Amino acid sequence: MTIKTGLMAGAILLLAGCNTPSHTTPNNGCKADNQMQQTTLYFGLNRPAGGVVSGQEWQQFVDQEVTPRFRDGLTVFDARGQWLGNDGKVAREPSKALMLIHGNDAQSESNLEALRGVYKSRFAQESVMRVDQPVCVQF
Repeated sequence: MTIKTGLMAGAILLLAGCNTPSHTTPNNGCKADNQMQQTTLYFGLNRPAGGVVSGQEWQQFVDQEVTPRFRDGLTVFDARGQWLGNDGKVAREPSKALMLIHGNDAQSESNLEALRGVYKSRFAQESVMRVDQPVCVQF
């Protein structure tokens, strides 16, 4: 199983408390050089045939697949997915949330989709949930 809609609701609640950053222009628009994209990918850790993706396997995925594609950095959160299955039973899954801040460009898009594909293939996952939003960033 992979992460379902319940985790998306949690992500939305986390984002609901965000405020407009103080480094915007007077009309509350983000300066052009501060406009970026935030993508959070949600990776289920349960394997369909049983067992879970180990901590070592996850770290190898991050080190070998994520970091080379997103060299400027990333953030990983431990997460717990939960949803109501078609059988009426509550399903739960340990997960990882990977947050990336990147340009809104073709190369970033290609890299994001490559990560999703590699993870699904390597760990026999049905899906990797993706949530995108524009952000105003200042370093």
